[in-house]
Amino acid sequence: MRRRRSLTLRGTATLLAGIGCLIAANLVGAAILVYVGILLIALTLVSLLVVRLPRRSGSVTRQISTDLLTVSEASRVTVRFALRAIRVPHGLWRDVLPDAVAGDSAGEFPSESGQLSYLITGVRRGIWPIGPLVLRTVDPFGLAQREQAFGETRTVTVVPEIFTLAPLTVKVGAAGGTARTSSSRLGQGSDNLSPRRYIPGDSMRRIHWRATAHRGQLMVRQEEEESSPDALVVLDRSALHWPEPGEKADPAFEAAVSLCASAAVHLVQEGYGVDVIDSAGTALGTLRGHEDDRDGMLVALALVTPRGAARDLTSLVGGTPPGPLVYITGSLDEEDAALLRPAGAAAPMLFATAPADGVLETAAQRGWNAVALGEDIAAAWEDALPARTGIGDVAR
Repeated sequence: MRRRRSLTLRGTATLLAGIGCLIAANLVGAAILVYVGILLIALTLVSLLVVRLPRRSGSVTRQISTDLLTVSEASRVTVRFALRAIRVPHGLWRDVLPDAVAGDSAGEFPSESGQLSYLITGVRRGIWPIGPLVLRTVDPFGLAQREQAFGETRTVTVVPEIFTLAPLTVKVGAAGGTARTSSSRLGQGSDNLSPRRYIPGDSMRRIHWRATAHRGQLMVRQEEEESSPDALVVLDRSALHWPEPGEKADPAFEAAVSLCASAAVHLVQEGYGVDVIDSAGTALGTLRGHEDDRDGMLVALALVTPRGAARDLTSLVGGTPPGPLVYITGSLDEEDAALLRPAGAAAPMLFATAPADGVLETAAQRGWNAVALGEDIAAAWEDALPARTGIGDVAR
């Protein structure tokens, strides 16, 4: 945080003018200039004492309307600032924001509402500090100023942007056939479920009245879950396929991370159990329809950077191939494309941000539905849907 000088531009000019008057008084012998110079210097010093001497302390608490801030999403920050001082000063406040978060975090103090608030927008993935709160006061003449920081910083997590993607035309399972999503079939109308004996503590709403009347004792509906088809999303972040990370974000890598998050969220909404890993086999998330699973994956993706080396895709998939397989990579040449095999996945989709000439055709010959990933993530996903290459027909 860059600190301001104790004297404002006006104060600096006043001080220099006072010194200049004293010098001119000696040169021209004008006594009046001595009094003017002393007056200007004294006024500057008094202004400094007015803003620097009062003792102030305070506490700061911040509340952010969203726990996870998505890139390009706006969120409101509410700041409660309790200042302890002999006299409440009038000035300007500002909350220090990193470059990865944009917002107008400044205003007049004290505010009419008694609390400070502003909007922030996520610019770059990561975990970033917000704060401290800085209060700037100026003396009545505008000659001296004081900036004082209050409170600790608070971190905000900026997660990748999630795009709405087109649905798969057919839901495929591990063997390439049509699969049904998992369901918990409970409640009225679930008479086809296998009942079990009532156990103290069971909800009375789950009593299976038909089975109870048939067996002469209380029976309750037994929850049944059908097996859920699996999907696998792989983010290739090996250093070989991406430029070395710098101070500025790489748009191609950011697009890849956003597609990874969007694909995982989209597939779980379609009823798949989704595993998200990187090309080295490190788990980035496991989504089974719970909100905590989604948030955990987004936090992990907020911190990923290109590093390490990639493993063979077949070893990552394991013995049971998934239904949809989404593989996201950066630069891709003929040799890399020849080594990438779908490993038996029913709907393999390959995305490359910088494919070499002829690479997508080579990947297609290996069984992939391969497309180049650009700025339009939703369009790239739609181009890679299995129905566009006939894979959906085979799955049927």
